Amino acid sequence: MSRFNNLEFQSDPERAGLLSQEGPRDETHYLAEAQRAYVRADFEQGLRHFARALEENPRSAAAWTGQVRMLTELQEYREAKAWADKALEHHPNHPELLAAKAVALGRLGDLDEAMALSDAAFEERGSSPYLWLARADVLLARGESRADYCLEKAVGLAPHDWFFAWLAARVRKFYRQFAGALKLLQQAIAWDAGQFVVWLDLARCQAELGCFVVARESFRQAIDLNPACNEAHTGLNHLRHPGLLGRLGGLWRRLKGS
Repeated sequence: MSRFNNLEFQSDPERAGLLSQEGPRDETHYLAEAQRAYVRADFEQGLRHFARALEENPRSAAAWTGQVRMLTELQEYREAKAWADKALEHHPNHPELLAAKAVALGRLGDLDEAMALSDAAFEERGSSPYLWLARADVLLARGESRADYCLEKAVGLAPHDWFFAWLAARVRKFYRQFAGALKLLQQAIAWDAGQFVVWLDLARCQAELGCFVVARESFRQAIDLNPACNEAHTGLNHLRHPGLLGRLGGLWRRLKGS
């Protein structure tokens, strides 16, 4: 578990000196920074900020859960499971931690245990958008159509919130349900057209579906909103070469976050 060395709580005198010059930083600050990284799809940065939040408060359930979710987004499922196990030592019945571990297990192929954990998450405390997203993830791993209802429920619990529509689209996209992901991304854009990550994933889905002209426009929109988005520049550059279009299926899956 190579990341544990980086995520464990430890004292860094040099960093402490820098922090004293910058002013106080607490758990709330680092959780907010982690969320800002999350909505930019900067999962590595989110991972670091959640780790800093845990340094400030080793019992922060939000930070523990955030670590598991970032590792899952980075497709480091074994480490996500290991981190979830460690987190559950502190919070054995926390519903979102149970749900986050369920997602990691589902993607690792441990489908029965994943479903059992998802069930346990709902038994602990009502429902939240993330619990329904996690349930959908597990059901899709199992090849079950009931996932459709769970994704609708997750988005319905956060009406007009582009973030959860985007997260739901990412679940569909992971399982290569690009048409379904496209619909969710279009909904996210209707709610907030200013999020470059939504346009980026929209372009990727459009390209996977062979809609190269509109994919180019979506990549350009992502670049307009965030000129530093390397993934959008890369995608657009490849789409500018018509001779490559027949080989794009493999290319998109190699792009970051595919």
